Amino acid sequence: MSAVWTIAKRELASYFTSPVAYVFLVIFLLLTGFFTFTAGSFFERGEASLAAFFGWHPWLYLVLVPAVGMRLWAEERRSGTLELLLTMPVTTWQAIVAKFLASWIFLAAALALTFPAIVTVNILGEPDNGVILAGYLGSLVVAGAYLAVSCMTSAMTRNQVVAFILAVVLCLFLILAGFNPVTDLLVRWASPAVVDTVAAFSVIAHFDGFQRGVIDTRDLFFFLSVIGFALFATGVIIRGHRSG
Repeated sequence: MSAVWTIAKRELASYFTSPVAYVFLVIFLLLTGFFTFTAGSFFERGEASLAAFFGWHPWLYLVLVPAVGMRLWAEERRSGTLELLLTMPVTTWQAIVAKFLASWIFLAAALALTFPAIVTVNILGEPDNGVILAGYLGSLVVAGAYLAVSCMTSAMTRNQVVAFILAVVLCLFLILAGFNPVTDLLVRWASPAVVDTVAAFSVIAHFDGFQRGVIDTRDLFFFLSVIGFALFATGVIIRGHRSG
């Protein structure tokens, strides 16, 4: 565990040694503010809730999270430090978990910086803070799922732009899977079982419960399964590079 924490601290520190982290944080906070108070018509809703805040998160993360995750392994491969990392006294799995945790902690920090939204809604009314906390938990696991997918695509290539595009496409599928236009299209040529299977991968459907304050173990299991599968696939890809 100490090896995981050592690598994680190194990765987390690397974010703040360049202006990239600060640019990301500023953009994230500006966009969440814009989509909550302007596009989300926060004040016009006349209710003390952060529904307008959380509703945009799966879409915001669609671009921002792959931007964070695209460098995780692609940069190691491009600079030739992947081989060095894998010759250290750590397992491939420890390195993967450490890098993922460092980036997830960074995203959690970005999410924590949106606390003025909680303060604002509590000043203006009497919201159910339990619902808000559930929304934050849901937002964090959505970010984790996207990040794990980005980690996998980053391991596939040494080009960060390619890793970014692949991650955006895969995460977009996770968003669109449950949309009515998509399921209506599938119904025309696929069996109901196939349609239901595709719809079950919808991030929006699983995130909806968290937004309503319901922490369903099935929804939590879905996001953790996506994270686990994507990190497992990352390990398979990296071990392939290692043996190659």
